[in-house]
Amino acid sequence: MAHKKKIVLAYSGGLDTSVILKWLQKNYDADIVAYAADVGLGNELDGLEDKAMRTGACSVHVLDLKEEFVRDYVFRALKAGAVYEDQYLLGTSLARPVIAKHHVEIARKEGAYAVSHGATGKGNDQVRFELTFKALAPDLQIIAPWRTWDFKSRTELINFAKENGIPVPVTVEKPYSMDKNCLHISYEGGILEDPWNEPKDDMFLTTKNLRETPDTPDEVTIGFESGVPVSVNGTRLSPYNLLTTLNEYGGKHGIGRVDIVENRLVGIKSRGVYETPGGTILWQAHRQLETLILDRATMHFKQHVAIKFGEMAYNGEWFCPLKEAIDAFIDKTQEKVTGEVRLKLLKGNMITAGRRSKYSMYNPELATFEKESVYNQKDAEGFINLFGLQIKYAALRDRAAQE
Repeated sequence: MAHKKKIVLAYSGGLDTSVILKWLQKNYDADIVAYAADVGLGNELDGLEDKAMRTGACSVHVLDLKEEFVRDYVFRALKAGAVYEDQYLLGTSLARPVIAKHHVEIARKEGAYAVSHGATGKGNDQVRFELTFKALAPDLQIIAPWRTWDFKSRTELINFAKENGIPVPVTVEKPYSMDKNCLHISYEGGILEDPWNEPKDDMFLTTKNLRETPDTPDEVTIGFESGVPVSVNGTRLSPYNLLTTLNEYGGKHGIGRVDIVENRLVGIKSRGVYETPGGTILWQAHRQLETLILDRATMHFKQHVAIKFGEMAYNGEWFCPLKEAIDAFIDKTQEKVTGEVRLKLLKGNMITAGRRSKYSMYNPELATFEKESVYNQKDAEGFINLFGLQIKYAALRDRAAQE
């Protein structure tokens, strides 16, 4: 008897992918392999394998990608200083390429002819997954049910799930769309679709409301080596454990909430609410250390590169030639970004209390307002004359032209 062809589905056990698993069974003559990636989902993976098998999967792969995700994706974005549209720390965007990378590996292992995902036709994730598939396995067929099936809303999916005996953690009354990993939690949908509506207090899972936070600060010292965070308060930690430790500090003090209307790649504006407690602390600490170490020209140029890096990460262009070239530039800038930053955390704020590095370019003898012997203030006159030469003569030219 010939074996059926196989499709590997990125499966989370949530509403969309639970319905997709059953839908693929009904519409394709293939065995469905469920693949789940643990990028810091906590207890959300409990019972997932059993649920997938009961829903109809022929086999299930659950991979622990937490350390790889933080080490190779979160920390790389941190070194770049990447932020999308000035506020979003790319929590979902950074998780997609590592998930898709291993999706391809499972497809190869299973001998599958196709991969499938639960991203909608309106969102960014479809692009992030599929650009990775195209870069790493251009021969695989891609099945994106949200672009082909007849369902038009999550309410219809909920009804389909009930009809097929699939338990889902979403109701019509509270249809939040959530994405969780160890870097962040995102919330979309429901009352959040109206940008005038304030998020409800009980929605947030990792950060305290400010009125519930302590009245006294916590002080944390973060150690970096070549731009990579390696310790908290003198204790060396693995990438994942370091991030989760800072998540606890940040959550305790209500740090890391943002509520933004962002521009999706497909041209739609969407409202998203995010919790990124530990990541917000790390981005602040890393930025403060760089101010001490990077020269002006490198820092200013890197700011432009950071914007591009953030756009590429958001757009799913993780595995492409330009991203590889930018990585090389970022790594060069980070060679001496080694040192410590001390922050005080209080009521949603991060107060820089100190920073130090053996590679510091800060020279008290140059910066002092007291009597100094290194810097000759008279030298400034010639510098200003040369620096302002064209400005001066442009003004003289314009005056002469008016006479």
